[in-house]
Amino acid sequence: MIRLAEEQAEAWDLGPATATRFSALLALLARDPSAPTSVRSPPEAANVHVADSLAALDLSPVRSATSIADVGSGAGFPGVPLAIALPRARAALVESTGWKAAWLMDLVAEVDVGNATVVNARVEAWPNGIGRHDLVTARAVDALPVLVEYAAPLLRVGGTLVAWKGRRVAGEERAGAAAADRLGMRPVEVRYVEPYAGSRDRHLHVYEKVHATPVGFPRAPGRARKRPIVAAR
Repeated sequence: MIRLAEEQAEAWDLGPATATRFSALLALLARDPSAPTSVRSPPEAANVHVADSLAALDLSPVRSATSIADVGSGAGFPGVPLAIALPRARAALVESTGWKAAWLMDLVAEVDVGNATVVNARVEAWPNGIGRHDLVTARAVDALPVLVEYAAPLLRVGGTLVAWKGRRVAGEERAGAAAADRLGMRPVEVRYVEPYAGSRDRHLHVYEKVHATPVGFPRAPGRARKRPIVAAR
């Protein structure tokens, strides 16, 4: 387990203290059957969770981030590995499900991720997060137009959304671009990544906030998913 953690830290030149926390994270997943993920064995989790999360360090807005909101954090990915890798950044792990948020609080304490806090709230109902972040992350949470709507109010102008996705879907990308245009965001790139040997169809969708969020956003909880923004006809 220690060697698995060292490999992840060495891949990004993060140092021994980082490896120690990655090792503690992998150990917690392995021994806790209540962890909100089906991927718990250390070799698999080191790849599927830790390496996949750290792939975003290839992006300069991620490396320079000082305030991160990880939306729909679940078991803490990508937010916890990024918080460990970026100790000068503050990371808010936003999770609306109570038991998952409680599990995340235990994780943050046990792994000693002092720069991460857990927010047990719907992202649309978190007023203290509005306009306070230069990076929003989301992995396996929702479709691109919904993620753009979640992220836009949280970001400062100039801030970045990074969404982890699998195989590219042209219709979803067009819908994400339409939502971005409505919300003061713009698509920047879709970065193909190969976080570990054998990984397939991994892409980071990157958007930048270029204007203030329009009046009326965030909408009430659930509206982004039930009535997503669509392109004007």
